[in-house]
Amino acid sequence: MTTTDGEEHARHLAATAVERRLAACAQIDGPVTSVYRWEGEVRADQEWRVLYKTTADRCAALEAHVRAEHTYDVPEVIALPVTAGSDAYLAWVREETREPGA
Repeated sequence: MTTTDGEEHARHLAATAVERRLAACAQIDGPVTSVYRWEGEVRADQEWRVLYKTTADRCAALEAHVRAEHTYDVPEVIALPVTAGSDAYLAWVREETREPGA
């Protein structure tokens, strides 16, 4: 999961990750209001959240992609484990994130 400062950039992050098979799906929601401390100041800004559906073995490549494509100095990158899910859905995620030629 990551956040960004605009819908257009969120769409870019989502689309490029799916195109490169780093995520099977990316969902965008927003705007959300983020309240945070940055450089000693409390700020409140609108952001768009991108939630990626991927596998554990593609997480590092997805993180590298987000860092390379993101406009923030320190982009949010958070991974949460999937502890259960539909076998058919999880198989689809694995298939869609398979590296080309694998």
